[in-house]
Amino acid sequence: METIVAVILIIVALVAGLAIGYSLAYKKGVEAGVEKRKHDAETITGSAEEQAKRIIEDAEKDADNKKKSALIEAKDEIHKLRTEADKEIKDRRSELSRQERRMQQKEENLDKKNDNLEKKEEVLSNKIKSADEKLKEAEAIKKSEMDVLERISEFTREQAREYIISKLEDDLVHEKAVKIASYEQQLKDECNEKARSYISLAIAKVAADQVSEAAVSVVPLPNDEMKGRIIGREGRNIRTLETLTGVDLIIDDTPEAITLSCFDQIRREVARIALEKLIADGRIHPTRIEEMVDKARREVEYRIKQEGERAVIETNVHGLNHELIKLLGRLKFRTSYRQNVLDHSIEVAKLCGVLASELGVDANVARRAGLLHDIGKALTSEIEGSHVQIGVDVCKKYNESPVIIHAVEAHHNDVEPKTVIACIVQAADAISAARPAARSENYESYIKRLQKLEEICTSYEGVEKCFAVQAGREVRIMVLPEVINDEKMVLVARQIAQQIETEMDYPGQIKVNLIRESRVTDYAK
Repeated sequence: METIVAVILIIVALVAGLAIGYSLAYKKGVEAGVEKRKHDAETITGSAEEQAKRIIEDAEKDADNKKKSALIEAKDEIHKLRTEADKEIKDRRSELSRQERRMQQKEENLDKKNDNLEKKEEVLSNKIKSADEKLKEAEAIKKSEMDVLERISEFTREQAREYIISKLEDDLVHEKAVKIASYEQQLKDECNEKARSYISLAIAKVAADQVSEAAVSVVPLPNDEMKGRIIGREGRNIRTLETLTGVDLIIDDTPEAITLSCFDQIRREVARIALEKLIADGRIHPTRIEEMVDKARREVEYRIKQEGERAVIETNVHGLNHELIKLLGRLKFRTSYRQNVLDHSIEVAKLCGVLASELGVDANVARRAGLLHDIGKALTSEIEGSHVQIGVDVCKKYNESPVIIHAVEAHHNDVEPKTVIACIVQAADAISAARPAARSENYESYIKRLQKLEEICTSYEGVEKCFAVQAGREVRIMVLPEVINDEKMVLVARQIAQQIETEMDYPGQIKVNLIRESRVTDYAK
């Protein structure tokens, strides 16, 4: 339609133009060209009308074609929509049918369950009725039996109950008395055993020979006359010296020597230095003794500080609190099995550093833990408790890390070691304490320990001979092959090791070796 309108507008425009041209030509009076222009206009008009007709026909054909294609597309679209709608309706119908079948199945199942429940309720009600009847029957039988029992025993129910309760109370009182007596005897036995263990352990730790060797210092004198000057008039000098230092001065027949006895090595060292200064000065009286003791105490404190700093520098441990350094210096005057505790701590720190480096652990932390593992021994004479607990408290007080505190607490298995550092400190402590010539004990204790070791080993059946070697750190046991076989050797070795751990007190560890030998002999004749 738009094409037709455009053609019509073109024709109208042409006609209007021709009319305007014609009117202008007519007004000017150009007579000569009127006919010619008229002829040209008619010619143009005819050709324009033909072109307009042709354009209109083409436009009508094009419109018909577009109309037909639009109708075809519309029909296809309608068919497609109808097909999809039919499919969707079919799917919904099939889904509805499935839902209906499912609902029918559920209804059928519910009906079956209801029927079963009704049957079960009926059975249960019958059982309840039967149980009620049996219960009534049992009550009747019980009542009849109780009547018979009352008639036979000549007791009423209340009297029988009271009699049974009183009898039960008597039995319970007897059983309680027996149990209490048994527990009391058991407690007495355990207390006696523990008391013997504690007393024997205390005697072993403070035996006379060992104490005299570990708690005594000897001060040489220039002559025996000095003994009288040290004693002073009516013993005032020696009393002053003993009171200020807390040390016992033993003046006997030993020529040119005085013995200082004290468990605290620091006090004994103060007394020794003060006495040597007094002997060198020659002026011995209470006032001078006070001055010398004060100087000796300052000198010992300075030496303690120097020893602590030496230990820190030697082990390459930095950042320690100055109070911890002083406590380390005090270990210089502390021994364990005659092994100097400060030297032992330095050795453990170095071993910890080496082991940590080999295992890929922080060597600085390991050395620090090794150096501080026995720090509690510096205060065992002042604070009650084990040196492990004292060491833990000291490390906590001076803000040591949890790794260091745990290593100190676990180095004697007071708690289970949970870090590699703690295990390294344990190993280094054992190595330093158990190495040859590290620690020593008196001859009598050593012989008794070896005898006890051999006695334990020979107490087992099948043991032929026993030899304690390597200063009691290894025991070799010869067993009879016909009594102890290869499988039993493992059990016997374990039992011997456990008995040694339970009954003996020894430094380091003891290796138990069982040797079994079978020989076959024959003769060629």
